[in-house]
Amino acid sequence: MGRKRTGHPNGGKRGGGVDESRLARRLARHVEGPVRFDAMARALCSTDASIYEVFPLGVVLPKSLDDVEAVLEVAREEGAPVLPRGAGTSQCGQTVGRAVVVDCSRHLHRICEIDVERRQAVVEPGVVLDALNRRLAPSGLFFPVDVATASRATIGGMAGNNSGGARSIRYGMTADNVLAVEASLAQGGVATFGPGERAAGGEAIAASVREIAQREAAELRRRVPRVPRHVAGYNLHRLLRPGASTAELLVGSEGTLAFFRRITLKLARKPRRRALGICGFPSLRGALDVVQHVVELRPHAVELVDDAVLRLARDNAELRSAVEGFAPDGARAVLLVEFAGDDAGPLRGKLDALEEAAGTGRDGCTFSRAESAAAQDAVWRVRRTAMNMVMSAKGPRRPVSIVEDCAVPLPRLAEYAEAVEDVFARHGTQGTWYAHASVGCLHVRPSLDVRDPADLAALRAIAEETHEVVRRLGGSHSGEHGDGILRSEFIEPMLGSRLARAFADVKRAFDPSGLMNPGKIVDPPRMDDGALLRLGPAPARLPLARRGGASDGMNWTDTGGFAAALGRCNNNGACRKTRSGVMCPSFRVTREERDSTRGRANVLRLAMSGALGPEGLGAPEVMDALELCVACKACRRECPVGVDMARMKAEALYRRRLARRRGGGARAEIRQRLFAGLPRYAPVAARAHRLLNLRNRSRWLARAGERLLGISAGRTLPKWGARPFRDAELAAAGNAPFGPDRPAAVLFVDTFHRFFEPEVARAGATALRRLGVEPLGAAREGPPLCCGRTWISAGLLDQARAAQARTVEVLAPLAANGLPILGLEPSCLLTLREDAPLLVPGEEARAVAERAVLFDEHLAASDSFAERRPLVHFASGRRGRGVARVHGHCHQKAAGTAGATLRAVERFAGLQAVATPSTCCGMAGSFGYEAEHASISRSMGELDLLPAVRAAAAHDVIVANGFSCRSQIRDLTGRPAHHVATLLAGRTAGDGPWAQAARNG
Repeated sequence: MGRKRTGHPNGGKRGGGVDESRLARRLARHVEGPVRFDAMARALCSTDASIYEVFPLGVVLPKSLDDVEAVLEVAREEGAPVLPRGAGTSQCGQTVGRAVVVDCSRHLHRICEIDVERRQAVVEPGVVLDALNRRLAPSGLFFPVDVATASRATIGGMAGNNSGGARSIRYGMTADNVLAVEASLAQGGVATFGPGERAAGGEAIAASVREIAQREAAELRRRVPRVPRHVAGYNLHRLLRPGASTAELLVGSEGTLAFFRRITLKLARKPRRRALGICGFPSLRGALDVVQHVVELRPHAVELVDDAVLRLARDNAELRSAVEGFAPDGARAVLLVEFAGDDAGPLRGKLDALEEAAGTGRDGCTFSRAESAAAQDAVWRVRRTAMNMVMSAKGPRRPVSIVEDCAVPLPRLAEYAEAVEDVFARHGTQGTWYAHASVGCLHVRPSLDVRDPADLAALRAIAEETHEVVRRLGGSHSGEHGDGILRSEFIEPMLGSRLARAFADVKRAFDPSGLMNPGKIVDPPRMDDGALLRLGPAPARLPLARRGGASDGMNWTDTGGFAAALGRCNNNGACRKTRSGVMCPSFRVTREERDSTRGRANVLRLAMSGALGPEGLGAPEVMDALELCVACKACRRECPVGVDMARMKAEALYRRRLARRRGGGARAEIRQRLFAGLPRYAPVAARAHRLLNLRNRSRWLARAGERLLGISAGRTLPKWGARPFRDAELAAAGNAPFGPDRPAAVLFVDTFHRFFEPEVARAGATALRRLGVEPLGAAREGPPLCCGRTWISAGLLDQARAAQARTVEVLAPLAANGLPILGLEPSCLLTLREDAPLLVPGEEARAVAERAVLFDEHLAASDSFAERRPLVHFASGRRGRGVARVHGHCHQKAAGTAGATLRAVERFAGLQAVATPSTCCGMAGSFGYEAEHASISRSMGELDLLPAVRAAAAHDVIVANGFSCRSQIRDLTGRPAHHVATLLAGRTAGDGPWAQAARNG
């Protein structure tokens, strides 16, 4: 502990005296991939999923392995450290430092070879685990290190950290599943380390580290903990085993020894069947005590989830139904025990034995089984998101990663948990327990506010005291996530000074100049060095533009303020997934970190702190990061910590406007105000509908619109209706009698369906009447009511607030009378429900929000309709039951209401409703009409939705409730898409094969 520390990640021996301008110029000349030394790029790579933040020298995105060699050569000559990076999800600060960050995830993601017979694969470091397993699926093979971040974790990162995963009790860790590593050496050249130790180009290095291992054999046997999970330092102890190769030492080296070019993986055959037993216990100790007996049944996984995680899951809309399905209310801890094999019989026998071993029925223990794939997926989804749910806690104290990867012998697991809880209690905090009970590795994070000097002191004290407990129990302080900045300084007190010196010898053998990721494992800084800490939800250090004494456009009291909301992002990287779900459509297209929710949150947070310059939110980097955010709100639901970038974007744009900072120039500003102000001028513009509709028929007018306003000439604008919908077509809400025998509902008709597709509003009224519900209007003098959505999207929050205040004033008395307020456009209705209470705080807005319901949501939920049979019938011919392909609007998905459309179609149209797996359609209000975004808009649609529509049978009905979604589908596929209201009213005539098939019931 007393040795001189020269490898500080924020400068130190290397990186502090580098001529950054010359370095950037030389890299740009010799590297084909992007070389970025700008503030934005450096900010985006300054953090990972740890508590640290260090701005790098610059960022390189190599396009090839030749680029990697060029980076290393230039870095050697310039004396600049190099830091390999994958998805940036490291928990201990491995991927931050004052170095040239080489991001492998953007281009180095080739799967070079798959050998099914030998069960091997060769991959580049940027290959994502889920992508690899999708490629392997047809062969029945998979890479079995199943980390919770599989949707974005790269193989290079997993190898760098020696990742484990839930099933390591069966398959081992990454070091057990890597056969060879082809690496670029710090001093030049390429070497392959693997079986037989014929390390081409690296024979001397391999011989040197083997000599070190043999020299320290006695010390390694004495000091290395005998637990299944131990990843501290370098894997010298593995070289003592017969047949071991230096590749096993490279795994877990965190980029400090060499740059991984290609990794040869050992694959496993995927079991045909899995069975899951869920054991509930009234206490944490009861669950931990039984683990040592459960593992004797040879399970594939034994995972712990405590009551705090269960409570958080019940509060999460995405997970609530899953956790309620398997966890009894009285359970204080749950063990998830998985068995796998090819035959169902033995698995049932294993579950029977587990039920007995868990003591079911005694002392309040419970047991249930999940044998179907769907049931198991629901349970595992809760476990996979446990860590990020824990991190979603509100308030100044947040769970902090310090000791969450300690691993102890199973017989002492309960003793360990009690001792650690005592440590936490002494420092006035507590933790939440979950993770890999099967191997004695439990994740627990104390809640601390590292901006508070007392809590910052507790950070170190908790680490030191917990590590002392681990040493006393014969465990390892580093059992899964590696060392990085967080744990490297504790290697010496845990393993002794002799092994610490041996690790330094290993470092010198591979990297004598200290080029590779300095400050990790060898010569580390203090883990609580204030210069390295990312303080999380820190208050803004720059003055905020104010108007009328208010600094926030929206009400942020639910998060503790806007700055605190930005600090909620823990950089877990779930927004970097490229398949399934809705989040994050722009990142899925561009694969650029700045276009992920994480990237945007970091840019906004750093801008508010002044790290991007004195302009704060006025910095140009802010607009660059927000440009492709389509405010789909998917992140609010799918982000494990609930980062709501749509809301943050609106707030940031609003503050920029107050500070007179805008982006995109005068043309973009005029266009933005034109789109935002649509609800205000639409009643007048609609009178000139014939003139306005000429634009779509005139190539000259379309080109002029693009030249003057930036409205894409290649997109068809919405067609103004000849006969806009009028509230007078509905009974006046104040005059219509209603009650139990005459149900009624207010039909809130938005701007789009009032002026562009009034037939949808009329169809909605018709369907309601046929169901015995009287549709009521909410008319008043002046322009029609508006939700304010278009103004919110442009950051014009004062105008949005004024529109919402007027709407709330009219609707509040109707809501008070118990009338449901039904909306046809998801984005508009859900704006009333979710955003109005933030802009117009008060009881009236909350009352309106509580009664605001989507049209199909109301139909799907209510049992009071007089008509229970389908409203419309579709001729099926020889095909059997007709099919409706339903695309859910992004805001519907974010609000958890997309399933209501499916239920309404099934119930009242008599069709089989099938959800179309899709992210945002890409139109996103005005986004798809903007010339500079038209291509990205198309690409978003082509991710999932548009191919699915084209693949649908000609006689399938396409259903999309979003006005923008229907426009995108029609324009880019030529197929009509219907609002559920027009479908239920039987008004699909003229739309292809269904034209003569629909008739009123």
